Amino acid sequence: MVDAITDQNFDQETKDGVVLTDFWATWCGPCKMQSPVIDQLAEERQDVKFTKMDVDQNQETAKNLGIMAIPTLVIKKDGKIVDRLTGYTPKEKLDQILDQYTD
Repeated sequence: MVDAITDQNFDQETKDGVVLTDFWATWCGPCKMQSPVIDQLAEERQDVKFTKMDVDQNQETAKNLGIMAIPTLVIKKDGKIVDRLTGYTPKEKLDQILDQYTD
């Protein structure tokens, strides 16, 4: 399952373990391609928490992280950003990247 998060709970929701946050918007074409990939990985992987944040509704976090293009995937491990991917990322590549941060 992919949890929708907000500016208010971003830090709390992404502070423990490996967390991938998908920054997206409803009008973004590549975001619509990325979303099913995230959903599929969320079903397959129990070692990563998957979240998503609508940048139109939650501009503060995106601004604080310097996100200028979407989709942007931010990976945090124990509350620290360890990776950032901008643009559509295929499932196989994303799976390999996540493997680097999980034990």
